[in-house]
Amino acid sequence: MQTARNYLKKHTEALVKDVGIEASCQLAGKSKATLGRYYSDAPEHADRFMPVDVVAALESAARYPHVTAALAELGGLTISLERNSRNSESRGVNSDVVALSQRFAMLMSEYSQSIEDGVITVNEAKRMLRETLALQQVLMEMKLHLEEETTGD
Repeated sequence: MQTARNYLKKHTEALVKDVGIEASCQLAGKSKATLGRYYSDAPEHADRFMPVDVVAALESAARYPHVTAALAELGGLTISLERNSRNSESRGVNSDVVALSQRFAMLMSEYSQSIEDGVITVNEAKRMLRETLALQQVLMEMKLHLEEETTGD
């Protein structure tokens, strides 16, 4: 259960950083300190999580639904972004393949740099996690484009 808590807190932090701390404060109607407590790994904040209405408000402004995706993953589910969402640009599968290749190359570059000394530090792991999330987003967009082509929409 502790791992799931940490996972949710990391994705909550990613959400706030995606939207921006100032914009998050405005959208959530919360202070910087309050938002920080939602993703703090300090023992005194271990049981504090962002309310679902705040998650919804922030995810509507984010480039990716970080917390929703984390909850889905923890439940063994996958999510599919809406086709007419602002997150999915009208690019097509060919552009998705290029973007996928680029993101994967960036992830492998981060991994290569991280493993050079035989140890992956916390900061290196965070950089790889960011690249993994970006790769996941490209895959989701690619899935949507492929679904669109198969349904003829």
